[in-house]
Amino acid sequence: MKNRKVVIANPHGFCAGVRHAVEIAGVALQRTAEPLYALNEIVHNREVVESFRSRGITFVRDLSEVPSGRTVLFSAHGVSPTIRAAAAERQLKVIDATCPFVTKVHKEVIRYATQGYSIVLIGHKGHDEVVGIAGEAPDHVTVVENCADARVFTPRNRQHVAVVTQTTLSAAEAGAVIEVLRQRFPGLEAPQTSDICYATTNRQEAVRLVAARVGDILVLGAANSSNTRRLVEVANAAGARGHLVSELGDIEQIELEGIEAIGLTAGASTPQTFVKRVLLRLAEKGFEEIEEVESAHENITFPLPAGLR
Repeated sequence: MKNRKVVIANPHGFCAGVRHAVEIAGVALQRTAEPLYALNEIVHNREVVESFRSRGITFVRDLSEVPSGRTVLFSAHGVSPTIRAAAAERQLKVIDATCPFVTKVHKEVIRYATQGYSIVLIGHKGHDEVVGIAGEAPDHVTVVENCADARVFTPRNRQHVAVVTQTTLSAAEAGAVIEVLRQRFPGLEAPQTSDICYATTNRQEAVRLVAARVGDILVLGAANSSNTRRLVEVANAAGARGHLVSELGDIEQIELEGIEAIGLTAGASTPQTFVKRVLLRLAEKGFEEIEEVESAHENITFPLPAGLR
């Protein structure tokens, strides 16, 4: 019997920002003798969060849950100035694991707000990253999720409109919204370089390459991970069937009968340990041959914060 094949999209899994946050959390645990708290999930992946929880990090949704004077870790998604001020008021020691690419968008919002722009933030309302970015200038920022929102957006000054984006969006999705805004506001101001993270773009392009070779693609990651959900959407848009796999049991819900080759990718917050477990499960089902398709080679790294070096 001919072996069935898994076509792996490269790059996949951890991006530089997630590796950065995970490394910071690990070093902080080693060097902090007192209890360590984290505001929100360090990255949007349950396996990663539970691993750190088992090692002693207490995850909270509100700073009021952190005793005064203790150490708190800010997640890769960043926080608003209001949160930073509240941490200072409670005399909390802050370890900041914000992704540098997210910090870039924060700085853009501050710059545009200082110049008096009405700012469109293309992103998903309620997402931790979007909440933090919008919090830099709440009187200037309007969150727009799609083209329909962009068509009804009303700025204070039509001559001074700027746009920034959540870092984990589909480039096509964000591009369509920006095009609507440009048609409405010809003088639309935008950053010189895209806010969409290189890792997001690379993973999406790899999925498109794989979609040209297979009919089904497994996308490994958490349902609350924006970049993971975008990978499912990209797979579908490219003509394949994208299947979100958050745990091993999800594979059993997918009809694999008659499939000779299946694609596989993983969101930017999905650990390689989960990828390996999925590959083992697929091998048990006859998918023993591995082929890899690469869209780009990644070698970006970020240094630890000064206090942890």
